[in-house]
Amino acid sequence: MSIKYFLLWAALLAGPACAASAPAAVAAPSAFMSLVQVVFALLLVLGAIVGCAWLVRRIGGGALGGSRDLRVVGGVMVGQKERVVIVESGDEWLVLGVTAHNVSLLSRRDKPEGAELPPQPPLPENFARLFKSVLAKSKS
Repeated sequence: MSIKYFLLWAALLAGPACAASAPAAVAAPSAFMSLVQVVFALLLVLGAIVGCAWLVRRIGGGALGGSRDLRVVGGVMVGQKERVVIVESGDEWLVLGVTAHNVSLLSRRDKPEGAELPPQPPLPENFARLFKSVLAKSKS
């Protein structure tokens, strides 16, 4: 008799689950609702991009922010992926060895007296200006 009670309970418990899994007739979404969903998703993605850009600017700018204290004076390739670079930091020059995996300080020197460099172009203030300058260069 215990098997009969077990089967009865199983049928009672499985009944609502089976009824819920039966496919219901669902009307196809209208074209307007599909357009609204696409526009909403697009606005959500654009908002995420703007939010990330704002966050990067708040935190510190990253690679596009640049540094006004350091300036690359010059460099030369000494291999396929190796360079020797001179970086100006205040009143001294740092001679750096740059590879694909490492940056090493080779030497420190005082800035030479007669070393006048051409003025460094100002860094772009935002992505829009950077993008516009790249597009202008590619067109010409």
